[in-house]
Amino acid sequence: MPEFFSAAHGLELKGSVNRLSWCGKLRANYEADQSSDAADVGSKSVSLSAVVAQMRETLPPEAIVTNDAGNFANWLHRFYRWRRFGTQLAPTNGAMGYGVPSAIAAKHLNPDRPVVCMVGDGGFMMTGQEIATAIQFNIAPIILVANNGIYGTIRMHQEKRFPDRVMATTMVNPDFTELANSYGAFGQKVEKTEDFQAAFDAALKSDRVSVIELVTDPNVITSTSTINDLKEKK
Repeated sequence: MPEFFSAAHGLELKGSVNRLSWCGKLRANYEADQSSDAADVGSKSVSLSAVVAQMRETLPPEAIVTNDAGNFANWLHRFYRWRRFGTQLAPTNGAMGYGVPSAIAAKHLNPDRPVVCMVGDGGFMMTGQEIATAIQFNIAPIILVANNGIYGTIRMHQEKRFPDRVMATTMVNPDFTELANSYGAFGQKVEKTEDFQAAFDAALKSDRVSVIELVTDPNVITSTSTINDLKEKK
């Protein structure tokens, strides 16, 4: 092996200058995309792009961030930066219900590291009861519930293919904040973007499993489009 490195040292790789330039452009595009205005900026409800940007600035590199399956994850994957290996847990097959249990497991194994889960209201309704497990064993992840009152991904496809003929994608949810409090968790509802940071800081300091309900606009279906946009294109 030392002989190989000695022989390879100093070799001029053809095309390396062009590759560096290409990589530089890709990096610039990546950073520009993270700072671009998203579809939810200016919404009267909570802006998930702003929420994730604040998470990115607040959490340390060793923080573990998990997510459930759904359109809400589009904001997380676009605006968050994972800075170390082993700090993301996510379903690879689109399985709803993954986020909350994975966050509890991650926090159990890494009690000294912040663990944050981002989940939609649909996914939380599938496995959100596991906060009882977190309470029982004193495990304290932070769960951000993006509540738009619909199964967003399915609604998006319905609106794209069969506009104004939606079916079975509207949800009737409990009060997630009161539900969390009833378990003994830290629960807080955020209805305005500017109120998120204070709620997030309080959750980080609470030493309890925390549920922050983010009230979002159902019209804002991805970080780049709204349902109204889909209808206009149709």
